[in-house]
Amino acid sequence: MYRLKNVLRPYAWGSATAIAELFGREPSGGPEAELWIGAHPDSPSSVLLPGGAEQPLDAFIDAHPAPALGGETIGRFGAKLPFLAKVIAAESALSLQVHPTREQARAGYAAENAARIPAADPARSYRDSNHKPEMIYALTPFEALCGFRQPRDAARLFTGLRGKLAAAGADTALVDQVIGALQGPDGPAGVRTAFLALLEGGSRSADLVEVTAKVLAGVAPDRLGPEFATVAWLADLYPQDPGTLVSLLLNHVTLEPGQALCLPAGQIHAYLRGLGVEIMASSDNVLRCGLTPKHINIAELVRICDFTPGRPPFVEPLVTDTGQELYCPPFAEFQLQRIELQDGDGPVALDQHGPAVVLAVSGSALLDSPRSDLLLRRGDSAFIPDAEQPVLVHPALDSRSPAVLFAVTTSGNPGTE
Repeated sequence: MYRLKNVLRPYAWGSATAIAELFGREPSGGPEAELWIGAHPDSPSSVLLPGGAEQPLDAFIDAHPAPALGGETIGRFGAKLPFLAKVIAAESALSLQVHPTREQARAGYAAENAARIPAADPARSYRDSNHKPEMIYALTPFEALCGFRQPRDAARLFTGLRGKLAAAGADTALVDQVIGALQGPDGPAGVRTAFLALLEGGSRSADLVEVTAKVLAGVAPDRLGPEFATVAWLADLYPQDPGTLVSLLLNHVTLEPGQALCLPAGQIHAYLRGLGVEIMASSDNVLRCGLTPKHINIAELVRICDFTPGRPPFVEPLVTDTGQELYCPPFAEFQLQRIELQDGDGPVALDQHGPAVVLAVSGSALLDSPRSDLLLRRGDSAFIPDAEQPVLVHPALDSRSPAVLFAVTTSGNPGTE
C-alpha cells in the first residue's frame, strides 16, 4: 500500500473553502475545484515511496503493471488504471455537457486524428478513445441538472416564462417555438427541436436570455420557484448564454448527503453547486454546449445526446452485513464503497476487485493486508495494488471521531459494461 499526494485543480467555478474544510486544513487562498485521485496523465497522483521518493502513479503502474493492476484488470481494460476519483467542490455552475459511448469515442478520436487536430488544441472534442461514464456521491446537498424533463413539464415552465415576458411587453416568439415543439406528439424529437431552437437561436436566444434575466430580477426571490431561481442565477453567471434557458428543459436534482447519481453516455448534465465524490472512467472526452468559456460543439453533442425524457438515474447503495455501503452503477470501470467505523468496531473487509484507491474524510483508520499496513488520517489517501489483497480496515485507536473512508475499485459485477 502506498500513500498518495494528489493534485488540486484551481478552476474558477470551485469553492475556496469546501475541500479545505472537509480535510481540516487551511485553504490555499484560491479556488479549489477538484482534487484528482488516480493515474490520469493530465494530473496523476504521486506515490510516496520508501525513503521519501515520489513517483507519478501512472509511471508507477507502467513500471509494475501486473502487481499493481492484476491480470484480470489488465485483460479487461489494458495496462492502466481504469478509473479516476475526484473530490469536487462546485461554487458555481459547470458546463452543460455530454459524454460519448465507447464506440462514438473511438470514431471521434480517429476522425480528429485524421484531421490532424493537435492533441492540446482547445477546439478538440475527443482527446482519447474511451467512454466516460460517471457517478457523483453527495457529501453536502449537491445540485445538478441531469437528463430531460417530460415535455409536458418543460412546456409548463416555458408557458410560465411566456406569461412573465408578455406581461413585460417582451417578444415571446422564440418561447412560443419552444412550447410548440414540446407540446407536439414527437416525444424525444420534440425535445431535440426545442433544445436546438434555444442553442441555435443566435441573437434571438441571447436577447431572450437578457430580457428573461431582467424580468426575473423584478420578481421576489421567494416567488420565483427553484427552476426560475436557477435561470436567474445562471444568467448572472453566463449573460446571454442560451444554456441558462436550456436548464428549463432538464431535471433539476438536489442530492442529499449519501445520495448518488450515475451519468451514462449520452446523458446531458451540469453540476451546479455542492461538495461530492465523483468517480469516472479514465477519459477526457467531453462535448459541451453552454455555460462555459470553453470550446462548444453543438452539432456533435446533439449527435450523441440521448433526448429521451426520464427520471434522473439514482444509484441505491447495497448495505453489507457490517452496515457498509456499496454503490455499484452499471459500469465496469468502477464502484464506490463507503466505510464508517466507530471506536471499538471490528474490522471491515475492503470490497476490492483489482487496484483500489482509498480516501479518508473523517477520523483515522488502519489499512491492513498480509503484506503491509498503512494508517490513514482525515484527508489522507492511498493506492492499494491488486497484489495487496485482501485488505481489512480497522478503526484507529487514537481516532477522536468516527472513521469515514471511500474506496474506489473496479466493478465486482461481471455483467456491467
